Amino acid sequence: MRRLLFFSIIALILGTAEAAAPQSSRGFDPANMDTTVSPCADFYQYAVGAWEQRTTIPAEYAKYGVDQEVEERTSAVLKDILERAAADTTAPPGSERRKIGDFFAAGMDEPRIEAEGARPLDPLLARIAAIRDRRALATAIAHLQEVGADAAFRLEVGPDDRNSTRNILQLSQGGLGLPDREYYLKQDAASATLRRAYAAHVARMFGLLGDPAPTARRQAQAVLRLETRLARASMTRTEAEDPIATYHKMTRMELARRAPGFEWDPYFAALGPKAGESLLVRQPAFFQELGRMAQRVPLSEWKPYLRWHLVRTTADYLSSPFVQEAFAFYGTTLAGTQALPPRWKRVLAETDTALGEALGKLYVERAFSPEAKRKALELVASLRAALRARLQRLGWMGEATKVQAVDKLDAMRVKIGYPDVWRDYTALEIGRTSYLHNVLAARSFAFRHGLAKAGRPGDPDEWSDTPSTNNAYYEPTRNELVFPAGILQPPFFDPQADDAVNYGNIGATIGHELIHGFDNVGRQYDAQGNLRDWWTTEDAEAFNRRATLVVRQFDAFEPIPGVHIDGRLTLGENLADLAGLLIAHDALTHARQGKPTAAPPDGFTPEQRFFLSYAETWRFKIRPEALRVMLQTDEHAPPKYRVLGPLANLPAFAAGFSCKAGDAMVRPAEERPTSW
Repeated sequence: MRRLLFFSIIALILGTAEAAAPQSSRGFDPANMDTTVSPCADFYQYAVGAWEQRTTIPAEYAKYGVDQEVEERTSAVLKDILERAAADTTAPPGSERRKIGDFFAAGMDEPRIEAEGARPLDPLLARIAAIRDRRALATAIAHLQEVGADAAFRLEVGPDDRNSTRNILQLSQGGLGLPDREYYLKQDAASATLRRAYAAHVARMFGLLGDPAPTARRQAQAVLRLETRLARASMTRTEAEDPIATYHKMTRMELARRAPGFEWDPYFAALGPKAGESLLVRQPAFFQELGRMAQRVPLSEWKPYLRWHLVRTTADYLSSPFVQEAFAFYGTTLAGTQALPPRWKRVLAETDTALGEALGKLYVERAFSPEAKRKALELVASLRAALRARLQRLGWMGEATKVQAVDKLDAMRVKIGYPDVWRDYTALEIGRTSYLHNVLAARSFAFRHGLAKAGRPGDPDEWSDTPSTNNAYYEPTRNELVFPAGILQPPFFDPQADDAVNYGNIGATIGHELIHGFDNVGRQYDAQGNLRDWWTTEDAEAFNRRATLVVRQFDAFEPIPGVHIDGRLTLGENLADLAGLLIAHDALTHARQGKPTAAPPDGFTPEQRFFLSYAETWRFKIRPEALRVMLQTDEHAPPKYRVLGPLANLPAFAAGFSCKAGDAMVRPAEERPTSW
């Protein structure tokens, strides 16, 4: 993925920005530049320094930048759609318009939500309280997973990495309330302080559920102990990215034999017959420890753990004491955010999660033209041709590997804007009487929709993101590129802008996603999306030597004193940024051939506009607390370094701004990675 993503716990809190700075719809804005700084000394400061100096992060956000400006524009359209749908009393019962209107209206009904307090959770809490044995524990975990509680571990359905035409049930580590395993295991003072704050937050949540203070504190400590054991058994984020190390196919019987102690038969029975017999177990050692815990940890400690994960994942849909307490920890303590986004934004985001393609139909009718789709497809074709030419002339890759690389590139599917086949929401029942009921119904609907795919052929028309999403992604098991309509708008993409701007913005994004098919993870999948080694030993070694240079470069960046970027964790994104720029620059050069050279707009050459436009899409501010979380958990480097890092490796950038050897933005030749 090109755009910056945070861990799911605070994704909503980080949200979209309330007020957007003016942005030229035809390219970068020179008013954002700090021309007192040399572009060869710090290009990020040169390109967006004035914007950074005059911009204050709004109280309700942990980060603010061009992504939030784009999302604010999208939110305005979606808000109007939802308010109109909520007010439309003529929409037929059961219609998609009625469902999105009812969902939004229920979420906006604050008096009802406040009056209900935690009562909507009563049936689920009673189910947890009724657990009397290990079989009931396993069944309760399955039910909580169905309603999005992520208890004990993660369950999902997706393509089999070695047989990508078939979907398979997949089990992976999870069940933590903090962002990452390291939060439980690090022994420095800051980590210890945060764990104490977390335990206090869990205890306060139990207090809101009605527990006496001593009981709440005792149960919070039980939660922390249980989660710490799960964390200790978990892979690191870098380890979990390895598709070979996380591919373990087995039957249910084999899982029960290798991870005894957990009652797998009742668990799968609760999922239903569509779960399938074969499954992928991503981290077997984790599940071995889970089995031991299921057998040895008293039910009196499992119950508060399950209660916690239920309330943790539903607090935003309960009365204000729950909302405020959840925000105080996940928003303020973890991310530094000072104020909640307005309710309409929070309910809008949840409506998009629940009914994203129904809402997306109405969004693309308003905001994404056929001309924009046609132009985007043309740009993808241009970037694909540029990458094909670059692959064919690589000096370090042998011919046998080149042939398969080009075959993989030619086989890549491209999805632009919105699905060709929309999801059917007929079976999802939505009403106006309970916001939480609607949220849980939508989660169960999505869970069952996914579960029904196990053992069946993959659906090539299915999307993972909704049409309004500001993101782009490459899916290795499908070998496909996806660009939702939400990202295909200014400043990332503008059909009326000049080539230099579009290739520097969306062109670099397209190149980035293309390269994910050939990065440290994507290169391990073939043209059909199967996990298969199609590289010669010599070519793989040559790739790894070049990738090591990227790791070293980013390891050296220190956004917070004493805290460096993890070059291994961020490797795939950094490789994609660098090569994506190379490909986009090649495509721009080809697009300009034979065209008359116009007078440079704003006094900058097309080369300079290309790099300035790229840099401006990364203008970004983040609170220190959120930055610390990002450096520990995110596979994306902070945006500033996604400008400084790749550009320092590009001779075309140095030539465009007359930078010389020894300048900060010119990396020594022997240290430059030349993967693509």
